[in-house]
Amino acid sequence: MLWFQDLTPSPLNQQPLSKMLPEKLTFSPLSRRQIEADFSGGHITSDAGLLLLREVDKQHRLTQRLASVLNDSRNPVLVRHKLETMTRQRVFGVAAGYEDLNDHEALRFDQALQTAVGKERDLAGKSTLCRMEQQVTRQSVVKAHELLWQHFIEQHETPPKEIVLDFDGTDIPVHGDQPGKFFNAYYDHHCYFPLYVFCGRHLLVSYLRTSSRSDSRHSWAILALLVKFIRQYWPDTRIVFRGDSGFYRPRLLSWCDRNNVDYLVGISKNSRLLKDVEAPSRLVRPLCQGSWNPTRC
Repeated sequence: MLWFQDLTPSPLNQQPLSKMLPEKLTFSPLSRRQIEADFSGGHITSDAGLLLLREVDKQHRLTQRLASVLNDSRNPVLVRHKLETMTRQRVFGVAAGYEDLNDHEALRFDQALQTAVGKERDLAGKSTLCRMEQQVTRQSVVKAHELLWQHFIEQHETPPKEIVLDFDGTDIPVHGDQPGKFFNAYYDHHCYFPLYVFCGRHLLVSYLRTSSRSDSRHSWAILALLVKFIRQYWPDTRIVFRGDSGFYRPRLLSWCDRNNVDYLVGISKNSRLLKDVEAPSRLVRPLCQGSWNPTRC
């Protein structure tokens, strides 16, 4: 819990709120436990972690760099909330668990978020933030991902010998009537199906998709863009593409073969595969049945 004290002097004819409220209220005790309400805390917030995020962002300048690739068609003379400030407000809000724009109708007055963003007055409301998001173009999304890739490169002092690009899709449940929602039989609910790409702990791609498509939807194009970007800086680094059976696509793997990208992908069970593993399975089956522990051949 974090509290803020407002040191701004009040007008002579207006008493501060702390003088208008009693310092303490005492309630009926519970056994030997005294129950009191104390109003001396000032402005209290439960999102003090945003201040740590602020320090990290100051060091890496990610929100500043992100704002530089976004479109802002507003008249600069009439602008009250700068694009960089709104970008930081939106990113920090999502990081604190407030992904809905409606939350910012109250968050705009939160002093922890104001401090993290770097403003001493009210932040942008939901309508202003919505208009900002509506101006984001496909090209801006590509450039924003290139910022993540550039940041990933910067975190390495020397080129690594090998990197593994993990591709995976997952579900984001939807509960309203959002555009593009579909029912996914595997997850058994309506959802979106974004594609994520990680290299170790580094997030490289977060690509929103509908759940009516397969795991491999647009993964070929994204892999090609990633490999092209990385090899500009690390031409001798071995790149490994890794994914589950949803990414087993002959054209995708053929592209990897032609472009010197190694891969490790799952294969769905089929009659040919079962025939090939029948002999090794007979060897390990007695060991597994005796201990009921997984056994590798």
